Amino acid sequence: MSVTAQVVQNFTSSQSSLQPVPVALAAGDGIGPEISQAVCRILDAAGSRASFVPITVGERSYLDGVSSGVSPEAWATLREHRVLLKGPISTPQGGGYKSVNVTLRKSLGLFANIRPCRSWHPWVATRHPDMDVLIVRENEEDTYAGIEHRQTAEVTQCLKLITQPGSERVIRYAFELARAQGRRKVHCFTKDNIMKITDGLFHQTFDRIAAEYPDIESSHLIIDIGTALLADRPEMFDLIVAPNLYGDIISDVAAQITGSVGLGGSANIGPEFAMFEAVHGSAPDIAGQDIANPSGMLLAAVDMLRYIGDTSTASRIHAAWRKTLAEGLHTADIHRAGHSRKRLGTQAFADAIIERLDRSGAEPGADWPRVHCAWPKATERPAKRLVGVDVFLDHDGRDPERLGRTVEALTLNSGLTLSLITNRGVKVYPNGLPETCCTDHWRCRFRSPNNAPIEHRQIIELLEMFEAAGLDFIKTEHLYTFDGQPGFSLGQGE
Repeated sequence: MSVTAQVVQNFTSSQSSLQPVPVALAAGDGIGPEISQAVCRILDAAGSRASFVPITVGERSYLDGVSSGVSPEAWATLREHRVLLKGPISTPQGGGYKSVNVTLRKSLGLFANIRPCRSWHPWVATRHPDMDVLIVRENEEDTYAGIEHRQTAEVTQCLKLITQPGSERVIRYAFELARAQGRRKVHCFTKDNIMKITDGLFHQTFDRIAAEYPDIESSHLIIDIGTALLADRPEMFDLIVAPNLYGDIISDVAAQITGSVGLGGSANIGPEFAMFEAVHGSAPDIAGQDIANPSGMLLAAVDMLRYIGDTSTASRIHAAWRKTLAEGLHTADIHRAGHSRKRLGTQAFADAIIERLDRSGAEPGADWPRVHCAWPKATERPAKRLVGVDVFLDHDGRDPERLGRTVEALTLNSGLTLSLITNRGVKVYPNGLPETCCTDHWRCRFRSPNNAPIEHRQIIELLEMFEAAGLDFIKTEHLYTFDGQPGFSLGQGE
C-alpha cells in the first residue's frame, strides 16, 4: 500500500450528510505524508465533503521509472475527479528529471496560481501586521516553458515565451477574483523597461483588460521597485498579477514576510482542473520527526473546500486554526519564547485544531469564483512582413572588427545589409568599443533596404554563404514587422 493510500485509509468523511465530492490526494514526499495525515484528520473531524482518492506522484514514481513523475494511473484519476490536494514533492537532482509541479500545472491547463499572503498578527511574529495580499501568477508560460539550449562553449540560452491569449486569461481572472473578494486595487509587475516586447505585451494586455473593470483601481510597477515596495510596505498592495517567473519570486517574498513560508497555501486554477498545495517544499531533512507545520497544506485544503462548495466546513476549520494560533499553540517554525504558550508537534497541532472545531464558531471566507476565463478567441491577424534575419555564430575570435569585415565582404551580394553585430546584446560592429568583453557567441543582423519584404529563399542563400566560408551558424531569428511595426527589439543605433 502506498503512503498516500495509508493516509486516505484513515480518512472516512463519514460525518458529512451531504453528497461527498471525490478529490485526488497526493501525500507527497519528505514531510508530505505526515502533514497530509494531519490535514486529513482535521477534515475528517470537521465532517468535510471531500472524499479522497489516493494517487502517487513524485519521488516514488521517478524511482519506479516514470520519467514525468506522474504515472498513467495517476493521470486517469486526475482526469476523472479534476480536483487535487497535493503534498510537497521532491524532484531528484540530476538525470534530467522535470518538476512534477510544473508538469501538473502545464499539462492540466492550470493557468492561474493564487497565493494568499496574510499576516496573522499578533499570533505570528511579523514586521507587517496589516499585510493581506493576494498574488495571481501566470502559471504556464514565460521561462517556465523550459526551452533551453547550450549554443557555444561559453553561452547558453533560455527562451521567454509570453502569449497574448495566456496573458489575457490570467489578467482577466485576477480582476474577476479581485471583484469576487471585494479587493479594491490590482497591481501588475513586469520588467518592460528592458523586455519591451515580451513583458511589454503583458503590460499592454493588463492596461486593456483593466479598462473593462472601472470599479477596480489598477496600477503597473517595474518588478524591481515593486518587489522592494512589497517587502517594505506590503500594506499598500491588495492584489498583484505577474508573469510566471516574477510571480514565483514575489510569492515567496510575500509569504515569508507574513511570518513564515510554512503558513502559505496556494491554488492552481484551470478551466477544468484545480490543484491545491502548500507553498513550501518537501523538507526531507526534518521528515518523520513530527515537527513540520501542516498549516500551509491545511490552508490550501480550506481553499479547496471552498472551491468544491463546502464553505461551511472551510469556515469552521479556518476559525479553529486561528483560535489555536491565538492561544499560543505553535509548531517549532513559528514558536517564539515569550510569545508562544506551547510548542506542539505536527499531530498534536492537528489535535489542538480538532479540539477547537466546535467552539470556535465559523467565519466568512474569501470567495473562489468559478470564472475560468476561457482561452481568448483569435483576433484579426496583423499584416506580417519578413524584413530581415539575425544569424547567430559560434566564433572563437575576439576581434569584432575583423569578424565584421569578413561577414560584410562575404554577404555583399546577398541583397541584405549587415546592420550590426552584437555580443551578449551589446553592439561591437561597426564602431564598437574596445573595452567590451566578448564571448564566442555573435549576432549578425541583416536588414532589407527600406524594410522591403524579403523571401525565405534569400535567407537560405545567405546561410549557404556562411556554410561555404566555414562560419558556424547556430541559430537564426527572422525579423518581422506586424502592421508596419517592428516585431523585434532594435539594436544600438538602429
